Amino acid sequence: MLRPASRRASQQNASPDRPYPLPRRSDPAPYRPDPAPYRPDPAPYRPEPGSYRPDPGPYGPPAGPPNGPPGPEPDTQVFPRIPGGPVPPEDPYRYEDTSRYEDTYRYEDPYPYEPDEADGGPDPRRANDRGNDRAQNRAERRAQRRARGRNRIRRLLRLRTVRVILALIAVFCCWLAFSVGSTLAAPNGGSVSSKLAEWARDHYLGPVVTFGEWLTYQPPKAGGKPSFSLAVPSSGPTRYKHVKGFQPIIPKRLASPAGTPLPGEGQWRVLETVKGEPAMFSTLLRPSSVYTSYVAGIISIDQRLVSFQLRPGAEDPGPGNWKALPWIKPGTRTGLIGTFNGGFKLDSAGGGFYLNGVTHGVLTKGAASVVYYRNGTIKIGVWGRDVKMTSSVVGVRQNLKLIVDHGQVPASVNQDVETNWGATLGGGYYVWRSGVGITKDGRVIFVYGPALNVQELADLLHEAGAVEALQLDINPEWTSFEYYKTNGHPSDPTPVAVLPNQQASAYRYYSVFSRDFTAVYAR
Repeated sequence: MLRPASRRASQQNASPDRPYPLPRRSDPAPYRPDPAPYRPDPAPYRPEPGSYRPDPGPYGPPAGPPNGPPGPEPDTQVFPRIPGGPVPPEDPYRYEDTSRYEDTYRYEDPYPYEPDEADGGPDPRRANDRGNDRAQNRAERRAQRRARGRNRIRRLLRLRTVRVILALIAVFCCWLAFSVGSTLAAPNGGSVSSKLAEWARDHYLGPVVTFGEWLTYQPPKAGGKPSFSLAVPSSGPTRYKHVKGFQPIIPKRLASPAGTPLPGEGQWRVLETVKGEPAMFSTLLRPSSVYTSYVAGIISIDQRLVSFQLRPGAEDPGPGNWKALPWIKPGTRTGLIGTFNGGFKLDSAGGGFYLNGVTHGVLTKGAASVVYYRNGTIKIGVWGRDVKMTSSVVGVRQNLKLIVDHGQVPASVNQDVETNWGATLGGGYYVWRSGVGITKDGRVIFVYGPALNVQELADLLHEAGAVEALQLDINPEWTSFEYYKTNGHPSDPTPVAVLPNQQASAYRYYSVFSRDFTAVYAR
């Protein structure tokens, strides 16, 4: 066993990290310095051009040329050496950890929650700012949607098919505006609603008009009293001038179908006189015991004192060589004492129209007809049975069938009302209606009023003495009767409606009118 040369040498070989002294070498080698201690590092490996291949992965062959020289030996030094020579280019396939870079897409709330100083809630100012930002975002989104919509429309407008369709629609709208405008501007005496309804029916839109009338139709109200007085004016009885050989026909008072008559109900009053004789009477009567607030007007005309003239309408029957005007122009009003409406439009009347040698449509055998003669009188009957064409006939107006025939009301007046007696407003039976008849003594009876069905119209004509009668036009725009007061101006008398609630203007025939009508002149 070897012993240290001295205790001090033993202590020098010991240290706190190495408490035991190192053993001594039995034969230490003498010191010899390294002949080349600073030998330079070998040059790094550079592959030949075109021979580099990327690393196929952890399970593939090692990178580098398959048969190239071996790479450099691993460096076993503790501290890395500073590479010598030029700096190699950066490897584009080298993996680099990007987690140390900041995530620029990370969402950060610009308004983090901060408790309010008072109650610990969010700051109201920040809440308002947040609400303003939301409103601004919504406005921006709406603007973007509008912009996308405009772009979509522009793309559609570039299509040729769309442009052609739009051109056709524009042409149709121009035609529609011109047609409707011409109808509304025509001086035919009707209201705007009646003109539009007539235009629609003339252009195959009758079902649409009927549907609209059905939506707006209001049935009559049961019970109640009339809104105006039925009493005869208190001016006293009219005194007639006695003419030798002439006996005036004074109608008898009519009983009220509503029951107990109101003051003046059914009592005749004189409307017009000719040469001092009563030529035209009228009375007011309630036609129903259920709808007691509605009143019908009844007029009796003595043909011995008046003459009747048939006038064509500007649209129905329309232009033609009628030798008569569709209105009563100034200068032709002297002696005018009455006017009343005609029948249905001729395409729905079931007959024709004849005046001064010109015919519109076809005079139909079996149709109810009003025949006008050269002497100013009229007759009513069935065409081909009671009346026919002769040299003394100047006008014929046909309309549907008789509702009083040989003094009797036929049962057909209650059968297929809309089919046989015309389409009414809303398809109701109780509407404005009008009719004309003739008595045995030759008087002409005219009846019209609201809330009438065909049965009640026929009953009123029959009650007034008519033995032959027919229905004329219906609905409020087309039914009217006017008498004329001279008031010191015989060349321009003032028209007055028999019924105060008549919807059509009393001046309707003082301008061009669309439908035919009858004018009554004093002889």
